[in-house]
Amino acid sequence: MSRTPPHSRQSTGAGQRRPSAVDPTGAASPSKPAPGLYLTAVPIGNAGDITLRALDLLRGADAIACEDTRTTRKLLSLYGIGTKLIPYHEHNAAEMRPQILRRVAEGQAIALVSDAGMPMISDPGFKLARAARDEGLPVTCLPGASAPLTGLLLSGLPSDRFLFAGFPPPKSAARRTFLQELAPIAATLILFEAPHRLPECLSDLAAVLGDREAAVTRELTKLFEEVRRGPLPELAAHYAEAGPPKGEIVIVIGPPGAAARPSEEDLAGQLRRALATMSLRDAVEAVAAATGEPKREVYRLALDLAADED
Repeated sequence: MSRTPPHSRQSTGAGQRRPSAVDPTGAASPSKPAPGLYLTAVPIGNAGDITLRALDLLRGADAIACEDTRTTRKLLSLYGIGTKLIPYHEHNAAEMRPQILRRVAEGQAIALVSDAGMPMISDPGFKLARAARDEGLPVTCLPGASAPLTGLLLSGLPSDRFLFAGFPPPKSAARRTFLQELAPIAATLILFEAPHRLPECLSDLAAVLGDREAAVTRELTKLFEEVRRGPLPELAAHYAEAGPPKGEIVIVIGPPGAAARPSEEDLAGQLRRALATMSLRDAVEAVAAATGEPKREVYRLALDLAADED
């Protein structure tokens, strides 16, 4: 079989037959994509956000590998698509991966989708795509909806440089260590978070990253889409009082501020907030990482604050 990767559709001139949505050469029939693994985006909420190219591929593929067959079947039913579904998720990936690769090697077109958005973003698709490439099998991407990028655009925060860091660890101590590693990065940060962990996560974000501007985006592209913006301490206080929200969450945090050094009063304020929930050592490390101030200076101020409270 051909090892040439499938490509995106190109426009055709007037009077020419429109080729397949996934084969610009016109060599394959419009209903049969070329063999390969197709990393295919699906909507993150609004079903109308699926692309025409994705619909063509999902109709013509030999099978669709998906996280949850129930979720994917609901989407397919809206468009009258009855393509066979293959469950592929973290619990069966090791067993199913060789089977999917074998099908592609035998000349089949397999679409890989997640429950929402782009595959390989916080799902097990990465290992499948890498294994396919390692075996010399054709792999291509049908781009579309993406929760991290949608959250970034709606946040109003700088989008010229950003880092998507996925889900923070669920436990506070590990989460703060994780955030301390991200603190010096000169870029807007994008995180996923489970709704029930959002208040505690925002508290840790405020303690580690300080007063950075941020946005909590929720239920993106859905009926109850919401974007709440403000400094991290303000957002943490709101959700501590309001409690966990419902729906899918994307947190966007602005980059570190200008190089101007914070005043001692600002440092003291950050330290007090950090010390309310952290040990002195952890608070010093968090504030030093968030502000760029020498750790010894932050430690000295922390000792002074502790002495004043005695």
